[in-house]
Amino acid sequence: MTPDEAAGLPVTAFAFPGPLRDQLNAAILDGSKTSTTSLVLEYRLADEPFPEPGRRSVVIDSAGEPIAVIETTEVRFARVGAVDLEHAVAEGEGYTSVAEWRAGHEDFWHGDAMRENVGDPEFTVDDDTEAVLERFRVVALIAG
Repeated sequence: MTPDEAAGLPVTAFAFPGPLRDQLNAAILDGSKTSTTSLVLEYRLADEPFPEPGRRSVVIDSAGEPIAVIETTEVRFARVGAVDLEHAVAEGEGYTSVAEWRAGHEDFWHGDAMRENVGDPEFTVDDDTEAVLERFRVVALIAG
């Protein structure tokens, strides 16, 4: 698929631009990342609709360039404390337990970039924080 063929699809950006986004995109491209977790709060702050099964979007790299088209296959809403091992492993970040997944995500969610994004320097998540658990599949790679 070419960038022109993908034009018009919504854009999906995993994490903030930089090394983490690059790592996540590599995992998407090699097939090891088939799920992602976002906070319900992120969607509300951005005034964006929640993902829906069947929705296709363009994944962008840290430079804002399109790299792939993904299709959402499943969406669940859950408390952070209820995330299961299957979802944690499918995140493609090498987690082998829910505790590892939680620690990695808390590092991200409690980081300066996220706190700036939500406008709260003391922002934290806990077991009851609402999350969006999305599964997806790659439907096309985008040739540059």
